[in-house]
Amino acid sequence: MRLQRILRQMLNVRVLFGRRVRELRLRRKWSQEKLAEVCSLHVSYVGGIERGQRNVSLVNIIKLVRGLRVTMAELFKGIR
Repeated sequence: MRLQRILRQMLNVRVLFGRRVRELRLRRKWSQEKLAEVCSLHVSYVGGIERGQRNVSLVNIIKLVRGLRVTMAELFKGIR
């Protein structure tokens, strides 16, 4: 039971993070392709992030912060 709850929470965090990345990308009127190019990530990886399917590494989080030109706090805003 406890493990299932933890796994659900982890999935929820990925979904919330993906929504936040999509929100920031759309504010800039960028396509997933543009974000992927700016961040040196593969476009299918960016799509997976936005769908909450990827457990993003710290290295790739830093790439997103730099590419989107936001602070770490801005990127994680609203994620609990």
